[in-house]
Parts: sequence; C-alpha cells; structure tokens
Amino acid sequence: MRDRDASGFLRGLKITFCGLMLFIATSVNEAAAQGAKPATDIASLASRIDAIIGAPRYASAAWGAQVVSLDSGKVVYAHDADKLFVPASIAKLYTAALALDTFGPDYRITTSLLATSRIAHGELRGDLVLVGYGDPMLGFDRSLSWADTLAIELRKAGVSAVRGDLIGDATWFAAPPYGNGWEAADLQSWFGVPASALSVDENLVKLEIEPGAKAGAKARLRFTPPASAPETRNDLRTVSPPTRTDISLYRAPGDARLHAFGPITSNASTQTFRLALHDPALVAVEQLRAALQRQGIRVAGKSRSVYWPQGDDALDSRNLTRIADIGSPPLSEIIKRGLKVSQNLYLQNLLLMVGAQAAADERTAGVVPSAFRSSEIRGIDALYRYLKRIGVPAAGVLIEDGAGLSRRNLTSAASLTALLAHLGNAPDAAAFRLALPEAGVDGSLTGRMRDTVAQGRVFAKTGSMAFTRSLAGYVTTAAGERLAFTLMINNYQPSVRDVRPSADLDEIAILLAETSTRSAP
Repeated sequence: MRDRDASGFLRGLKITFCGLMLFIATSVNEAAAQGAKPATDIASLASRIDAIIGAPRYASAAWGAQVVSLDSGKVVYAHDADKLFVPASIAKLYTAALALDTFGPDYRITTSLLATSRIAHGELRGDLVLVGYGDPMLGFDRSLSWADTLAIELRKAGVSAVRGDLIGDATWFAAPPYGNGWEAADLQSWFGVPASALSVDENLVKLEIEPGAKAGAKARLRFTPPASAPETRNDLRTVSPPTRTDISLYRAPGDARLHAFGPITSNASTQTFRLALHDPALVAVEQLRAALQRQGIRVAGKSRSVYWPQGDDALDSRNLTRIADIGSPPLSEIIKRGLKVSQNLYLQNLLLMVGAQAAADERTAGVVPSAFRSSEIRGIDALYRYLKRIGVPAAGVLIEDGAGLSRRNLTSAASLTALLAHLGNAPDAAAFRLALPEAGVDGSLTGRMRDTVAQGRVFAKTGSMAFTRSLAGYVTTAAGERLAFTLMINNYQPSVRDVRPSADLDEIAILLAETSTRSAP
C-alpha cells in the first residue's frame, strides 16, 4: 500500500515535472514573441501605427497624423491628415517660423529709455519714458540688471533729478493683452500671462504662502520680486490639523486685486504659486525707479503705464529725446526658449511683433488703413501670406493666436507637416530646427522617450490641453532617413486605467526612429 502510493507519487511527479518543463518552454517562446518586437520597416510601419491609434480606448477620440520623408518627398503614413484638429501648443511652430522669416535669427528686440524734454543743469524737466517693443526676455537673466544699465546711462547723461513721471509705454502692440480665444480661467495662471510690448520677468510674480504663528492667524504671503506684488485681500486663515490646507487664489479678469482665501494647516510647508502680472509695464517702471534711486537720481513724479487703446501723442517716440537702448538676446535664443519649454508669452509677443511691424511699415509708406486691424490680426494675416508663399495648404490652417492657447485654433496634420518639410530642407532654418526639444534630453521632452532609440533621433514640439495631445517635429530613422511628422489626438479623456495619450504619441515616434528601411524615392 505504501509502495504503491510511493510509485504513484513518483509517476505523478514525473508527469508534473514534464508538464512544468513544457509550460516553461511555451511561456519562454510566448514571452520572446511578445517581448522581442519585430523590426520596424516601411512595409509594416502603417499597420503598427494603426494598431496604436485604433486601440479601443480611442473609440470616441479622433486622430490626425501625417509622416513625410524629407529625403524622398513621399508620404510615409497618413490618417485623416486633411481634417482639422485643435493643435494645442504645436501651433507655436507656425508663429516661430513666421517670426524667423520676418525678422531673421540674429534680430534683437529693443527696449528704449526716452525723455519728453531736454536735459538742463542736471535736471530732466519732463517725463522719463520706458518704451517696449515686445522683448519677452527683459529681466529673465537676473545676472544682468536691465534697469541698472539704463539708470547708469541716464546718470552718464548728466541727470540727477527727474521732475516728471516715469511712464511705461506698451502701446507698440495695438491689441488686447490676451490672445483671441484664451479662456478666462487661464488668465491668472503662469501659462496665461498677458502679452505686452513692455514685458518683464516673463510677466510673472512668485507667491509663497506660509501658515501664521498660531491657529486663527492670517497666513503669511510673500511676493517675489516685492515690487511685483499685486493689491491683495488676504483671507487665508491658519487652522489646526486634521483640517486640510485648501488655498484658493482668484483675480477677476481685468481686475488688479488678488483674493486669497481658505484654510492653511499650521504645520503646512511653504506653498508656492506662479501668478500672472496684471500690469507688466507698471512693474517694469517700478523696477526702473528703484534702479534710478540706486544711482542717486531723484524722481518727483509718479509711476504709470500706458497701453493700447490709450494713445498719447506726447509719447510719440519721434518727438522724444533718446537716452539709451538695450537689446534682447538674438531672436534665435528667444525662439529656442519659447519652443523648448513651450513659453506662451514668447510666441504671443512674437506674433504681435510681426503685426506691429506690418503697421509700422504701412505708416512709413504713407498708407492709411481703411479700418482698424489689431496687431494680432495683422500678424495672422502675415502668417497666411507666408504659408501661401512657401506652399503650405491654407485650407488646413485656422490660427487665432500665437501661443496655441486658443481652442479656436485648427490645423490639419498635412498643413503642419508641409511647414515642417519646408523648414526641414531649408538651409537657413537651422534656428527653427535647433529650437525643438530633444527626446529624453531637454525642454518638454526631458522625461519622455529617454533611453530609447528616439533619444538623439527625435526633435519635436509637444502640445497639451484638456482632451488634446499633440507632437510634431523631425525624426531620423535607423535607416538614416529624415522624416517630418505631425500627430494629434482630440476629444480624448483618459480613464485612470488608460495609458497616457502622450505615451502613445511617444510610441509612434519611437516606431519611426526604429524604422530600418527607407521609403521608395
């Protein structure tokens, strides 16, 4: 009985062991089949991309895509390429291309210090006017004080006192401070700062909030730089645990006052926020006033700012005495930062600069416009003329702002890829190509596609807003072929369990980078 049980046990063990070995072998083969992806070639590329965009999670969404070879000119892949999609921040590519074509990569934007009267006996008996022409990087480099540079030049001109006011003149842009179609909820945030011909510190102020000394006390608010602090109503109260911190910040559109309210726990760490400046030109003037004081120059008047449509004939620069100018970094550097980190202010300012320059050219030529057209509209008109000149299908481009913040922007993948293809082969477009984020290395692609074949091969602009993701740029395949591509997803709200849509965009870019054969000429 015991021997029979033992022999049965051994026979069962043998069968189980053989079955286990068969299971392991089968599992290894299946894992190899699943883990070792077949090499991507041109013939299989379309089906593999189709499998990604055709996943069940995208059943209610829409994809627009096109991939074009810069070497053969062939369309390598397309999906609804002629339909219109909300592009989000890849719309910045249109603005960047237009600005570089209009001004050139070496162009520097001027900020000028002017006086409304002559200097006599060490005194300026009129106003001192700081005039901006759109530089979005004024104050960005904290190691170089633009305000001290201008103050020193005024002192060198022999001025020790200013009787009049300090005026920040931002009227070079004849347009509202917010792009067409920008949402009111965005206008307080760091990504929705106002565009201004006289911008400073990227039109941002940092706010740090700490609990008060005891429960019931008001929270402590600290603005950096201090001169940028808005008028604030502080109703933030310190509370004891277990009540949770719930800070709310609100500034009504067009209103200068910031409302801060809600509880902050007594043991909470410092809470940091980046907020949009309400009046960048006035902040710039106040920074100039502080620099003048450091140079021993007294200012009797007040600080004020002037924006369109305020107009003031007394501030016509042709009637003013020039004290000094400072220049921005080259436009290529502005474009690079604007695209690498998707800086909305930079690209909106650049579009308005194009429009303002068009208006200035008309004035110089003596042309009297039949109707008012804002700097933004003029800039968009210039964009359409540029796209027509380089052969980009105009029917696939409906642009409302320069930054891509507007949901009224629409483009087709075919039109944007046509722009990329033109610039990909243009010998004078290096500044545009170098401004794109590199996969896994910098900008908005720093943490994406890292340590994949895409690193060093994919250079592309990202786009993201609610229900929309996009990616557009260039890739060099494993076969050495250069491709331009545009990928857009619209109307998609992922669930918690879904793969992030940006991961699928990246997967397609990686497939392109892996492609081991070239398209036919």
